Amino acid sequence: MEWPTSIWFWISAYAVVINILAYTAMAADKSSAKKGKRRIPEKRLFTIALLGGALGMFIGMQRLRHKTKHLSFRLLLPLFILGHMVLLGLLIYPIL
Repeated sequence: MEWPTSIWFWISAYAVVINILAYTAMAADKSSAKKGKRRIPEKRLFTIALLGGALGMFIGMQRLRHKTKHLSFRLLLPLFILGHMVLLGLLIYPIL
């Protein structure tokens, strides 16, 4: 069996994995908050979001009702999602 060579396969696989990781990180942080345990630093959550997990983290934020009152999360996650969409659009339809 050969590994898939299509760049779109690898981009899609990365997007799925990073967004599952982001959602899971949000769920783990919510669980830690409820139990009064050590939390995931916001800087780490934003790093995961910036690396492609913004959509998964945004969905986690809404479904789990976690970090919804934090203005930084309410503003930056949609901006990251928009940025990721622009980058994907540029990959599909290069300007030059």
